[in-house]
Amino acid sequence: MGLTTPICNAGGALVAIPGLRAIVEHSEIAFAKINLALHVRKRREDGYHDIETLFAFARHGDVLGAQLSNVLSLEIDGPFGNGLEADDSNLVLQTAYLMQAHFGVTEGAAIQLNKQLPIASGIGGGSADAAATARLLNQLWGLGASEQLLADILAPLGADIPACVFSRPSFGTGTGTALSFLDDSNITARHVLLVNPLQSVSTAAIFKAWDGVDGGAIDRGAVWDAAIAGRNDLEPIASEICPVVTDILTRLSQAQPAMARMSGSGATCFALFDDVTSLEAARAALDPHWWSMGTMLR
Repeated sequence: MGLTTPICNAGGALVAIPGLRAIVEHSEIAFAKINLALHVRKRREDGYHDIETLFAFARHGDVLGAQLSNVLSLEIDGPFGNGLEADDSNLVLQTAYLMQAHFGVTEGAAIQLNKQLPIASGIGGGSADAAATARLLNQLWGLGASEQLLADILAPLGADIPACVFSRPSFGTGTGTALSFLDDSNITARHVLLVNPLQSVSTAAIFKAWDGVDGGAIDRGAVWDAAIAGRNDLEPIASEICPVVTDILTRLSQAQPAMARMSGSGATCFALFDDVTSLEAARAALDPHWWSMGTMLR
């Protein structure tokens, strides 16, 4: 019997992932990242940007599995697997090589990535996969490393990766790698609908188009109030490059969610609901050509 892992499909129902076979010794979910708010504060001389963001994470995402092997290898499947290369350009293998080198590991791993989330979609993607790979290999190789150490090791690979290692509500500053964890009592267990038009947008292009105007800081009071009062400074830019973002947000707002906003640099948008009935009603009104996933915040 193959090892199966529950995951939300496009309709929000739990289904089994057959891609993780019985030989898998460990598995991890690459939890989808959601920016409840994202304020761009300053363009830096090194080409990056100082931001403030409220990170939250869905209970579902891509799924990774692994077994011990003499070498490092990667197999990719799943609905969005065809859009990725299983070579050294993939953050999963980059993470594995980095961990081998840092910890002096001589063993390898046969890694499987079941790609459930759209690529380049503003909800973690490769960063979440890298983070899940680190947690996965930490178990498989018996390293006993803390999440903080894993986050520190992986930070050079991507600004979102440290937050994805912890996959818990947090406040990110700098490029997003400086984290402080938040009281999540008003965030977790909320129903979230993720929607993507199956159009990728360039994070670099969107940040480059930012007008340099600092719209102010995120409120450091109650987390939920700060999220509601916040904004995503990249949303107007992404909407110009990819106008369907506006269509998605309009459709989601018509369902009167607690919040509807774009995540990251897009083009995935999200809406938060108090119950699954409201979420499913909103999902039913979406364009059937869009990708969607119903889940909850963890």
